[in-house]
Amino acid sequence: MDDNFDDYFTEEILPEEQQQPHQETEKEREEREIKEATIERRGNTVKLVLALIIVAMAIFLGWWMWQHYFHPYRVSQEKGWIMKVGNEGTLFKTFEGEMISENYIQEDIGVMKSDFLFSIPTDSLARTAMRFAGDGKRVVLTYNEYKGTVLWRGNSRHVVVSIEPDTDLVKDNPYKEAKPEAPQDKK
Repeated sequence: MDDNFDDYFTEEILPEEQQQPHQETEKEREEREIKEATIERRGNTVKLVLALIIVAMAIFLGWWMWQHYFHPYRVSQEKGWIMKVGNEGTLFKTFEGEMISENYIQEDIGVMKSDFLFSIPTDSLARTAMRFAGDGKRVVLTYNEYKGTVLWRGNSRHVVVSIEPDTDLVKDNPYKEAKPEAPQDKK
């Protein structure tokens, strides 16, 4: 084997070729210090875009939750007779009620069925509803309807804001204590 080849990996440094330590100029020193203090900013556009996407998703999720659970999409009134009011719930006790809507009752049909379920947020409204449930008088419920329910507000999407007696037409519940008609004699 021949040992006459150029070795590119090892260089012999001869004493006369040794380099003198380089004296740094003031400008070179400033540039070196700036370079050492500066943070490399490679790939920051990707991080910025990801951060903007996450912020946009968080804003959209917050808006959707507000629209779905906390902003009523309908404020309306319902007329009828309150049939039942009760305090229900395991973790959050809420007042729930049932009402026979005036639109549901037909004179020909003698079927009684609650068609309007609602939640009552405050104790004072619940006491008022219980008073009207025992009375058998027609009431007007003003309620907010939400797209979803939350635990502390009740099981229904209809949350009552006010309960007032119906003064437009004083008409008692046709199903409360219906008096049987006396049999008529046929002659």
